[in-house]
Amino acid sequence: MKIDLTETNSSKINAAMVQARRDIGTPAIGMVLTLVIVTDEENAYDALKSANDASHEHPSRIVVVIKRVSRSPRSRQGARLDAEIRVGADSGSGETVVLRLHGELVDHAQSVVLPLLLPDAPVVVWWPEGAPADLAGDPLGALGQRRITDTYSSENPIGALGARAEAYAPGDTDLSWTRITPWRSMLAAALDQQALKVASATVEGEGENPSCELLAMWLADRLQVPVKRTPSPGPGLTAVRLETKDGAIVLDRADGALATLCMPGQPDRAVALKRRDTAELLAEELRRLDPDNTYEASLKFGVDRLNPAPAPAAAPAEAPAKAEPAKPAPKPAKKAAAK
Repeated sequence: MKIDLTETNSSKINAAMVQARRDIGTPAIGMVLTLVIVTDEENAYDALKSANDASHEHPSRIVVVIKRVSRSPRSRQGARLDAEIRVGADSGSGETVVLRLHGELVDHAQSVVLPLLLPDAPVVVWWPEGAPADLAGDPLGALGQRRITDTYSSENPIGALGARAEAYAPGDTDLSWTRITPWRSMLAAALDQQALKVASATVEGEGENPSCELLAMWLADRLQVPVKRTPSPGPGLTAVRLETKDGAIVLDRADGALATLCMPGQPDRAVALKRRDTAELLAEELRRLDPDNTYEASLKFGVDRLNPAPAPAAAPAEAPAKAEPAKPAPKPAKKAAAK
């Protein structure tokens, strides 16, 4: 069921949702959290589809906030709220409210969203793209116990990692970090099987891929060894190599689906390591609502410590001035002949 409301307010939206649940015969609320999605019209469809798929594991009220940019000065001075309510089969396992904010209301989105949050339930805020620099300091971000972003969607993903580290607050997380969960689990299990001391590591993957940088920073922080980043054609993260005195532990995934794990003294084995879609990543993040201390430590390790800037070349020393050739000593004058 879909209900469209124009020039409405939060009270009318709440009343319409209650009536919609009664109309479809499910007056009870069985949702466990509120997921607030902050996006634009271009990305709203994909984000909402991923959230609906994730809601099959985490029934939730999904509130989509779309800030509409007004074209004329007159329309920017006004304020209007349009809403679309979806319940039942049109909204996964929960219910959905799509809010379109116009005019001055764009700057006060939190006042519209606050009355729509489920009482006594956690709140998660997700920016599929265009996240603010300070997630916890954002008015909408301040409503959430968890704040999810994706640095991979940034114009400068590696620079965005540095900004996330500077403004980090407990509860922040990143889907670029979630993408490497299977890699971290596989590498940790490999090191548990063989008590080998790692001397150095190499992470191979696409350039400007924040997941590769986060995995390298995780290895450097946890193992306290030098980690080298090597670019590859991809897709995504392609290989990790851990050097030990008995040989190398290599996890290689060239095709983005199936990986090969090579360990010293053991036969090679194939492991499933497929690239996951956004719905799977989002569902994983919604399983935990406490701060991720491992992500914090890895993020704050710093990309610049992995790839330090080369030291400036020393200025060439000035060549010593060539000594002028010594002038030959004057020849002694011939003695006058004796008369």
